[in-house]
Amino acid sequence: MTTGQTILEKSLPSGHYLREDVFAREREGLFCREWIAALREEDLPRPGDSRVVEAFGESLLVVRTREGTLRAHYNVCRHRGARLCTDQAALSNQPSGVLPNATIRCPYHSWTYSLDGALLSAPHLGDSLAGERAGLGLHPVGVATWGGFVFLNLTPGEARQDLAGQLGAIPERVQRYPLAELRSAHCITYEVAANWKVVAENYNECYHCGPVHPELCDVVPAFRKNGGAGLAWEEGIPHREGAFTFTMSGTTRRRPFATLSDEERVRHKGEIAYPNLFLSLSSDHVAAFTLWPLAAGRTRVVCDFLFHPEEIARADFDPHDAVEFWDLINRQDWAICEEVQRGMSSRVHRFGYYAPMEDLSLDIRRYVADRIGEADAE
Repeated sequence: MTTGQTILEKSLPSGHYLREDVFAREREGLFCREWIAALREEDLPRPGDSRVVEAFGESLLVVRTREGTLRAHYNVCRHRGARLCTDQAALSNQPSGVLPNATIRCPYHSWTYSLDGALLSAPHLGDSLAGERAGLGLHPVGVATWGGFVFLNLTPGEARQDLAGQLGAIPERVQRYPLAELRSAHCITYEVAANWKVVAENYNECYHCGPVHPELCDVVPAFRKNGGAGLAWEEGIPHREGAFTFTMSGTTRRRPFATLSDEERVRHKGEIAYPNLFLSLSSDHVAAFTLWPLAAGRTRVVCDFLFHPEEIARADFDPHDAVEFWDLINRQDWAICEEVQRGMSSRVHRFGYYAPMEDLSLDIRRYVADRIGEADAE
């Protein structure tokens, strides 16, 4: 290396992690125009099932139609803007929300919609709306699926690309993991006092693994070697001799997914599907992290532990060897992310640096700057 050669790259300016006005720009310019992972298809297994999703200050209604397809709408009546589905059951003297007859009724004036979002009836207006009815359907939300995950797009008419384009090569890289077949056997929700990008950057590098995750490095020694440099994530990271999964012992009674290659049965893979889905793939389970940014300094992280239904059906099934290991690792991560957030609020902090082994963390800089810019967020 030439003396004086720069090996460190600057991170995004501190304001990208601290300022609420920057977070508002991300909300509108990034999260409302990208495909965001919201739930699992298993959460709506039957026609007529529905879920309300609170995302980025919006209330969204996801339904499964009579034909079995998924549709999504803003949870807002076109008449006067009332919430269609609400937890305030006493608002109306008649049933409202998603009804057993596969309609959606507003609790305010009983305007009623199909699960596809079309306006069906408006009491006492008769045929007077005939010429306007087509334009009075519910505001649509884009919906698409991959790997059993349901993705939403809050501005479908302005989506940068379809879901396949956004996912890129991820589906091909994890094609032997039966993601669509898996089911959640446990879920933990974490409240993290840190910006969502701090969480993403932490997930995207292993420079911190040696100091922060001794238990993890005991199972995967490669994570601490050379500061986590040179990890071949596309090939998978090998465990220590005799280990093959993310548990404290590195082993489990659960069988590996039958479709994996020989290498994948003893290696660990990780993927980030920007902006808010992180996947950690072991031979017998998948930890799926969904990020829900709440404010500049607050992020909710939902961690679903996915297993094959044949394993879940076994009498001796117990997910806690994986759950307890992951919960330890997660809490270590969230604690250090919160310390980063606190430190960045110092008056002397203007930006951070990426070391060479943190090259993947540069992705978040490029990803965000491409969508909202960075120059005025000092």
